[in-house]
Amino acid sequence: MHKRFKHKQTIKKVLSFLKKYWALELLSLLFAAVSVILTLYLPILTGDAVDLIVASGLVDFDGIMVILIKMVIVIAATALMQWLMNTCNNRITYSVVRDIRRQAFDKLTKLPLKYVDSHPHGDVISRIVADVDQFSDGLLMGFTQFFTGVMTILGTLVFMVSIDFWIALVVLLITPVSLFVAAFISKRTYSMFKLQSETRGELTAHIDEMIGQQKIVQAFGHEKEAAEKFQEINRRLQSSSLKATFFSSITNPATRFVNGLVYAGVGITGALSAIYGGISVGQLSAFLNYANQYTKPFNEISGVVTELQNALTCAARVFELIEEEPQTPDAPDAAVLKDARGKVTLDRVSFSYRPDVRLIENLNLDVKPGQRIAIVGPTGCGKSTVINLLMRFYDVDAGSICVDGIDIREMTRRSLRENYGMVLQETWLKNGTIRENILYGKPDATEEEMLRASKESYAHSFIRRLPQGYDTVITEDGGNLSQGQKQLLCIARVMLCLPPMLILDEATSSIDTRTEIRIQKAFAKLMQGRTSFIVAHRLSTIKEADRILVMRDGKIIEQGTHEELLAENGFYAELYNSQFAVM
Repeated sequence: MHKRFKHKQTIKKVLSFLKKYWALELLSLLFAAVSVILTLYLPILTGDAVDLIVASGLVDFDGIMVILIKMVIVIAATALMQWLMNTCNNRITYSVVRDIRRQAFDKLTKLPLKYVDSHPHGDVISRIVADVDQFSDGLLMGFTQFFTGVMTILGTLVFMVSIDFWIALVVLLITPVSLFVAAFISKRTYSMFKLQSETRGELTAHIDEMIGQQKIVQAFGHEKEAAEKFQEINRRLQSSSLKATFFSSITNPATRFVNGLVYAGVGITGALSAIYGGISVGQLSAFLNYANQYTKPFNEISGVVTELQNALTCAARVFELIEEEPQTPDAPDAAVLKDARGKVTLDRVSFSYRPDVRLIENLNLDVKPGQRIAIVGPTGCGKSTVINLLMRFYDVDAGSICVDGIDIREMTRRSLRENYGMVLQETWLKNGTIRENILYGKPDATEEEMLRASKESYAHSFIRRLPQGYDTVITEDGGNLSQGQKQLLCIARVMLCLPPMLILDEATSSIDTRTEIRIQKAFAKLMQGRTSFIVAHRLSTIKEADRILVMRDGKIIEQGTHEELLAENGFYAELYNSQFAVM
C-alpha cells in the first residue's frame, strides 16, 4: 500500500512539472490525433483498391491511380504530423528535465552540510545526472508512444465497428488478455527498477570515492579491496538489472501472443463473413490491417509502462533530493553584518553530530576584537567543530554564538561568512585558471590587488614559473599542483579579501619551513587588528597568540597565554613538552 501511495505521489509531482507546458501538450495531442486518423484512413484506401481488382481483365486502373495519389498525400501528411508531434514531445520532455535538474541543483546548494556529510557524493551525483536521464527516456517514450497508442486503439475500434460490428466484438472480447498482461508486468517491475536505480547510485558513489582518493588507495595498497567491493556492488547491480530486464522483456512476446490471437480471430470471423457476403474482400483486407494496428499499441504501451516504471522510480529518487529539508532559511528581518569589529561570544554552547554521541557541552568563550585565539587539543576534541559552528555550517543544539552582540542565527549566513577568511589544511580549489581561483572571493578585484595578494602570500614566484602564469588552468582541487602550492593559493585568496575575522586551521601544514616562516610573518601582519582563530597541531606556531584554548572532550579545560599555560604545568604543558622532548 505504501509503495502504491508513493507511486501515486511521484506521478502527481511529475504532472505538476508538466502543467507548465499545457499548450505544447495540447498541440502534441492534436498532432497525434490527426496522425492516428490519417494512419487509420490508409487501410480503407487499401481496401478500396483491392475491391477495384475484381478479376483478370476487370481492373479499374484509373480508380486505382486516384487511390494511389490519395495514399501518397495521406502518407506525407502523416509523416509531417508525426514530426511535429515528436518536436513538441522533445520540447516538453527536455524542458521538464531541465526544470527538475535545476530544482535539484538549487536544493543541493541550500541543503545543510549535515546532508552532504552523511550521503555518498556519488549517489547524489547519480540522482541529478543518471536518474534524470533515465526519467527523460521514459517520459519521452511515454509522450511519443502512450498517447498515440491509446488514440490508435480507440480510433481503430471506431473504424472496425463502422465496417462490421460483430468482428469488432471478437476483437473487444480478446482485449482484456492484453490488459491483464500489462498489469501483471508493471506490478513486478517497479520494485525491481527501484533496486536497480539504488544499486547504480551505490556503484557511482564507490567509483567517485575511488577516483577522488586514488592516491590514498594506491599508497596503502587498497586496490584489491576496492576492486572486490566494486565487483560485489556490480554483481548486485547485474542481478537487479537482469531481474528488471527479464520481467520487462516478457512484455514483447506476451503481447505478440495476444496480437496473434486477435489476428486469428479477425481472420477466421472475417473470412466466414466474406464467404457469406457480409463484407467484401477489400473490407476484410482493411479489417486485418486494423487488427494489426489495434494490437500493436498494446505491445508498445506495455513497453512504455515498463519504461515508465523505471522512469518513475528514478524520478522518485530525484524528488527525494528535491524534498529534503533545506537548511533553516535566513529570517526575513535577519541582520546584515557589515565591517564586523570581531567581538565573538560563545555562551553555553552545546553541539553533537549525532544525538547519542556527545561532543561539545556548555562551551563558553569571550573574544575581544583583534584578539588572536589559538585552539589546541588532541584529535577529535572538537577544534574543527568549533570552526563549523563559528561559520554556521552547523547550528548549535543549545546556547548561542554572537558576533558584535548579534546572535549569528539572527543574521544572514552570507554576511556572516563574508566577514570571515578561512585557510584550512584541506584546500578548496576549483577547475579553472589560477587567476579565477584567487579571485573567487573577490571577483571585482583589480590586477594590482591580485598581484599584491599573490606576492604577500609568496605564491607569485611559483605562479610565474607555470606555463601560462596566472592563466594556467588547474584541475579540480588543483590536482596538478603540489599540496604546498595549493595552500599558497588559498592563502593568496584570503590576503586578497582582507576580511575582519580570520580562521586558520593548520594553514601552513604543507609548506616548506623557509616559506612557512615568511608566511607566518605575513599572517602576523594580516592578523593585526583582526580577530583570528588559529587551530594548530604544531604548538610552536601559536606562541604569540593572545589566548590559547586547550580543548579536550568538547570542553575548554585550560586557557591563557603560552607562558601562563606552561607555568601551570597542566595538559598544555604535557602536549608542548611531548613535541619538544629531548630523545
